[in-house]
Amino acid sequence: MSARALFVGHSYIDVTLLADEIPQGDDKAVARDYAVSFGGNAVTAAFACAKLGVDSELLTTLAPDWLGRMFSAMADSHGVVLHPRAVGRSSLSFIMPRDGRRAILRARESNYLEDFPRLDVSPFRVLHLDGHQPDAALHYARACREAGILTSLDGGGLRSNTETLMGYIDVAICAERLCEQMNLSPEGLLDWLKQRGCRIGGVTQGEHGMLWYDESGTVQRLPALDVPRADIVDTAGAGDVFHGAYVWSYAARPDLPWREHFLFARAASAHKLHFLGNEAGLPTQEDVAAIRQRLAERVG
Repeated sequence: MSARALFVGHSYIDVTLLADEIPQGDDKAVARDYAVSFGGNAVTAAFACAKLGVDSELLTTLAPDWLGRMFSAMADSHGVVLHPRAVGRSSLSFIMPRDGRRAILRARESNYLEDFPRLDVSPFRVLHLDGHQPDAALHYARACREAGILTSLDGGGLRSNTETLMGYIDVAICAERLCEQMNLSPEGLLDWLKQRGCRIGGVTQGEHGMLWYDESGTVQRLPALDVPRADIVDTAGAGDVFHGAYVWSYAARPDLPWREHFLFARAASAHKLHFLGNEAGLPTQEDVAAIRQRLAERVG
């Protein structure tokens, strides 16, 4: 089994605008900076994993329009192999970061024009999902579980297939939003993940790090790195880079304990905070090493 990873998700073109205010009504304003990049949870994770050096393949939505051609060109330039599923038009995200937070307005096209592609999963060491394309996500989670391939889920929110899908997931790293949607505390969500059979589970909590349980089921906190607030440019995509980086770490170094995978991913995510847009914020292995050497853990 080679160090290859398969990602399944929904693609976007992200337009990120750095502005002091958002105009209302007939007002106009000029942004201080902007970035145009690929977007989507599993999509950005796939690009991050590829940048770090693991062969990454991506089953995602793709439209026959100029934005779709732009997305294909981005994938080609980063060495991400696409397995497209046709939709009528591309999806867009408008992202406005400010003061360590970000507002997002999405225009999503999920009218699939065809069934999802069927791939041989045997060459892959890990599968990563974000829950989008629920039919494809469940199909590949089942196939990889049967083949003994590690399955990972970005549990960013409650979807129609979340409970069923979780029964086939080995590593589930979730957002606090999922806790809120399920009326559970972070500790309660971890208990639920254990009941669903997830070997590793976690809840990311921004500047408070991640509450998670390891191979033995021990619950612990992984503190965030102390990134100076003045250095934070754009928090959007940092969580997706986190997922892509731990997928890389597992695919490249499967014998390491999960704490080591998450320490690597934490530094990769911190690197992303310094850059506007997803593409500019993708780290190399050298970038991650530099962050780990430079930044200490956040206290308190």
